[in-house]
Amino acid sequence: MKFDATDGVELSGLLYEPRRKTRRAAIFLHGTGGASIFDSKRTNILAASFAENRIAYFPFNNRGAHLVRRLRGRKKSIGGGMAWERIRDCVQDIDGAIRLLRSRGYRELYLIGHSTGANKIAVYDHYRRRNPIRRYILLGGGDDTGLMYDQLGARRFRSVLERARERRTSDEFVDSSISKLPMSWRSLYDTINPDGDYNVFPYLEIMRGVRLSKRGRFRHVRGIRKPALVVYGDRDEWCYGDVPRCVEILADAAGPNFEFAVLEDCDHGFNGHEEELAELITRWLDA
Repeated sequence: MKFDATDGVELSGLLYEPRRKTRRAAIFLHGTGGASIFDSKRTNILAASFAENRIAYFPFNNRGAHLVRRLRGRKKSIGGGMAWERIRDCVQDIDGAIRLLRSRGYRELYLIGHSTGANKIAVYDHYRRRNPIRRYILLGGGDDTGLMYDQLGARRFRSVLERARERRTSDEFVDSSISKLPMSWRSLYDTINPDGDYNVFPYLEIMRGVRLSKRGRFRHVRGIRKPALVVYGDRDEWCYGDVPRCVEILADAAGPNFEFAVLEDCDHGFNGHEEELAELITRWLDA
């Protein structure tokens, strides 16, 4: 189904509803890098598990889905996909999804985010302190800023960051030597700015004793007051080879309202463990 973000951008999603009427619904936020809920094996598996537990399930493609695309707006089309997305735009996407679900009678809402989708939950909570979501589920949240630092090296990272800062309003694509995937300077700056909203999980800064940000680390996470479940796979390939340390760092930053789980023999995408993941989430929601 199609629906509008609150700024008028048209988005598409899939609404799975249980046979018996319910007031409960879970919204799913996918990650970046070309992701789409329509292409993911995880979508139908999670939907089936939620339906069995009488919870409607609403995964949707936010404006950062795919790599490069055009999105319909109220007056004109705009650039979408990873190439042009800014993470703060997730607030309007999520509010649009909430508006749709509430119009259909759903009142007990949960927000699930995978990879960059987990970052978006923290950003959404930061800008929408008073929101109708009851619980958050953060799956494999990533340190995108730190990963770019690791990829480029200290000296080149600072050089690229300065170039991106100077061109932060530009929709032109960056050099392929900086990003193999298409990305505008505006989106790149949003991603690698240590003091920006993207830097939700600054694991590398703590693990390597590197200070990139001037603002408080984990400031988005520290502000979350709702019940939250964090899940990682123990083989998550974006955790610098040390998932336990990343989880430990996050647990030290988070409040007592957070719970943590690590799935064994499981990668970043929870591939092959979708049913186990679904069972974990629904059990926690019903606890």
